[in-house]
Amino acid sequence: MYLSVTIISLNEQFLVNNMNESQMKMKKILIVGTGFSGAVIARRLAEQGHVITVIDQRDHIGGNSYDARDDKTDVMVHVYGPHIFHTDNEVVWNYVNQFSVMMPYINRVKATVNDQVFSLPINLHTINQFFSKTCSPDEAKKLITDKADKNITDPATFEDQALAFIGKELYEAFFKGYTIKQWGMEPKELPASILKRLPVRFNYDDNYFNHKFQGMPKDGYTQMIKNILEHKNIEVKLKSIFCKEEADSYDHTFYSGPLDEYFNYQNGRLGYRTLDFEKFYHEGDYQGCAVMNYCSVDVPYTRITEHKYFSPWEKHEGSVCYKEYSRACTEKDIPYYPIRQVGEMELLRSYLTLAEQEKNITFVGRLGTYRYLDMDVTIAEAMKTADLYLDSLNTGNVMPVFSVEVK
Repeated sequence: MYLSVTIISLNEQFLVNNMNESQMKMKKILIVGTGFSGAVIARRLAEQGHVITVIDQRDHIGGNSYDARDDKTDVMVHVYGPHIFHTDNEVVWNYVNQFSVMMPYINRVKATVNDQVFSLPINLHTINQFFSKTCSPDEAKKLITDKADKNITDPATFEDQALAFIGKELYEAFFKGYTIKQWGMEPKELPASILKRLPVRFNYDDNYFNHKFQGMPKDGYTQMIKNILEHKNIEVKLKSIFCKEEADSYDHTFYSGPLDEYFNYQNGRLGYRTLDFEKFYHEGDYQGCAVMNYCSVDVPYTRITEHKYFSPWEKHEGSVCYKEYSRACTEKDIPYYPIRQVGEMELLRSYLTLAEQEKNITFVGRLGTYRYLDMDVTIAEAMKTADLYLDSLNTGNVMPVFSVEVK
């Protein structure tokens, strides 16, 4: 009898030990932000048994990818501006297809210049139309080569680079005014690195992107991100403001908010551009395409977007449009595009130094790393970050504050 009792006791102790070991491996994770960075990291860690709390100060999930049906027209509106999914990364493409039906979509951008409408990016049709020519591809290459400024051998600015690539006429028509409006500074103040390659195609391809996989989620980005976040180990809390003290009760925090905000802007605010949208309605079709750029500096907005064209598989009588304005971001605005000029980079380095002294936190995403990121890169980096954290749990290595190169 006593022997039987002893055996039962050992079995129970074995189960208790196993349970304690499992609990030790299970981590309590805080994720700040419900955009793609936060959602993908949350899902990947939740699937491995970790308990995840995701908070967001807004009243909706999705970050700037948030979209919603317009009450008046039922058009799916990209509330914070258009988001078009494009990538060459098959792993990322397969990932998003797990959480949404991706509909075929080709982004065909038009531009109003000199009272005419042209196709972008600049292609053979644009060149022939602009110069009133009927050039073949080879003839167009020679035409652009002849117009390029050959006196610029070592371009240092955006303007120099554009003039060296395509010459004065195309530069002033399509790039100069638009760049001034988009960045709030003269192109000669911007670095040449922004224009890395010749922005011209010598064929009639007017697909704005070159990527292998392109599409739009059939039910919208909000629904896609909702699907990513739907897991028994994930709790989402909206209208929740992050505070550092809250993070102390978690094993690790993944922070996708603004890097400078985390440190209460103690060294100053990093520079961003923000966007204002002037929403208006039109019965029928307003412009016949999703995106119309206005390249002249005389037109105050950069472009008009007609949102029903982002879902061409749907049919709508009414139309919702946005006039889009770019300006400097103030403390009350939503930050969109990091400026990353010389002054901002010096300030960024000061915040990176502060961040490296933090423990049990990883800064992620566009705002957390102060970089412009397309959605596919954001997702790929989030997957990498989650996997790096899981690996750190197995190896005992310290999880880095930044999982990517930020400088």
